[in-house]
Parts: sequence; structure tokens; C-alpha cells
Amino acid sequence: MVFGARVWKTGIAVALALYISAWLNFTPPVIAAVAAIFAMQPSIYRSWRYFLEQLQTNILGAALALLAGMFFSNNVIAIGIVCIIVIIISLRMGMEETIGLTLVTVVAVMEASGEWQFAINRLLLSLIGIGCAFVVNVLFFPPKPKEQFAAQIRTIFAKMSLLLRTVISNEMKETVFREEKEGLRSGLKSLSDKYRLMEEEIKKIKGSGLNRIRELVVYKQKLLVMYKGLEVLEAVDEHYFQTSRTQAIDVYFDDHLEKLIKFHEHVLLKFDDKLKDDCSEGMEMGAENERFMTVLIDRYNKQPEGMLRLSIVAAAMYDYGHQIARLDKLVEHDHRGETEEREPLDLLLKSIRLK
Repeated sequence: MVFGARVWKTGIAVALALYISAWLNFTPPVIAAVAAIFAMQPSIYRSWRYFLEQLQTNILGAALALLAGMFFSNNVIAIGIVCIIVIIISLRMGMEETIGLTLVTVVAVMEASGEWQFAINRLLLSLIGIGCAFVVNVLFFPPKPKEQFAAQIRTIFAKMSLLLRTVISNEMKETVFREEKEGLRSGLKSLSDKYRLMEEEIKKIKGSGLNRIRELVVYKQKLLVMYKGLEVLEAVDEHYFQTSRTQAIDVYFDDHLEKLIKFHEHVLLKFDDKLKDDCSEGMEMGAENERFMTVLIDRYNKQPEGMLRLSIVAAAMYDYGHQIARLDKLVEHDHRGETEEREPLDLLLKSIRLK
């Protein structure tokens, strides 16, 4: 876990849960602390959903544990059987994320050997911890997936652009290249997680207008383009250097890749309102990308020997450029507050897929 707001909030939630438990004379307060740790979530929506799901499964688990405790006391075999039943029910309800904390409640309640006063005490301790985590998550540095996504994509693009600009010329040391590419892959996975948090909040929370949905489409395409850049790196690493090439081919590939990276950078800056909207750049790069692929196809038709692997790399670069051009159009429409007539928003949301 990165040292940030969530770390501080977890500590605050634990301290608050312990304080409230001691103030109400509920024992042992460690149950509330454990519940607060489990319940800290990366977004407001997930915090609210987790709170509701934990409320349901904890009450259910406490009721089953209380009933079993009345007949079997705190028999270890009975505790294990009740835990199995609670896990099965939670899975059936689609609330697998709540299983860990619910089992803590079950074990704590059955420890009371069926005495309902102690059972209620244990249940309330869990609910205090969950409630403290939710309140702290909302009031102290509330999660902002959109801002985090925007900041992270700039950082990851800087790393990716460096790799793409040096991959054809093979200037970077092999060990450094491997480390940087692995860091890029890890960063994109984290970026995907941030996008899903943002998507959840926009889609699930009522009141999300058309502008926010349109913006979500742009963010999804931005993420897809980043993955296409990674695919270019993978294709070059896997195929480009395993075939015979001339210096002219190296220069041709390197120049086109440089143009694509520059275009990608301009589109990101345009979305941030740092550049003027320029429709001609997108059309020019689209045509340039078509010419690049056409030249490679012609070369392959004239002399297929040694060109097959280069064609795989060229196809990855072409797809990268195509998706950048698509992103450019979405950014322009987003700035004008319009949507593409041929591709309504609901179709775009379904068509852009993440890895």
C-alpha cells in the first residue's frame, strides 16, 4: 500500500472505534478495531456498499451464531460448522467481500455460549468499527478517483513515452528496459483499478449527468490507448529485433513511432485544455498512419521474406495510432458537449474493453 490518505484514515478509524467502544464500555474493543481495518474502502460508493452488506451479513451471522451457541455452547466443531454455513450464505448473496469480518463476529458471538447480551455486545462492536471506517472515509480526505486517475495517467504516459522513444533505437540497457516495462505494466493495472472505482461512482450513484458519462467514455479510451502503447512495446520486443532490417527501415519505424507519441501527448494536453483544439492534426495523423501501414503491406507483397514479423510490429503501431485518433475525436466532442451520432455513449461504453 502506498503511504497516503488511506493509511492515515485507517489509523484514525481504528483509534475512533477503540475510543467509542471504551466510552460505551463494550469489550473487547479489539473487535471494533479489526472491523474498522477491514471496512476501510478506496471510494465513497464502496464504503457505503460495504457498510450495507456488512450490516446484513453480520446480523445474519450473529443470529446463526447465537442460535448455535444456545445448543452447542462454544464447541469448536460447532463453531467451524457455523462458519462454513455463513460462508456459503454470503457467497450465495454475492457478498464475498464481507466474509472475513462476518466470521470474526460469528466466532466472537459463539464465544459467549448463547448468551444474547454478550452476542449483541459483540455485534455492536463490529458495527461500531464499520461505522467509524465509513464516517472517517467520507469526512477525512474523501477518495477522489477522478483526480487520482488524471494524475496517474500523466505519470504513466511519461514512462511509456520514454520506452517507446528508445525501443526501436535500442538505446536503453536491457535490464533497465525490463524493469521499466514491468513498472509500466504494474502502473497500468493500478490505473485500471482507479478507473473501475471512478466508473462505479458515476454509474451507481444517482444524479450522474450526461457530461459525467461522456467524460467517463473519454477516460476509458485514454486507458485503452495506454494499453495499446504497451502492446507496441511487447511487439517490438518480441518480433522487431528477430528479423533482418536495414537502417532505413529502423529510421522509418522510429520516425513514425515518434509522430504517434507526439500526437498522443497533444491529445492528452488538449483534454486538459492546455492546447487549442485542432481538428486537422487528427486527420493528418490518421492519413499518415494509413500511409505507414500501406507502405508495409506493399513491401510485404513485393518481398514477403523477413517482413512478416515487421508487419506484426507495424500492425501494433497502426492500432495504437488508430486508437489515439479515436481518443482525439472523443476529446473534441467532450469539449463541445456533443456525442458522436454514429457511436452513442452506451455503445462506446460496451465497445471499449479493458484487459
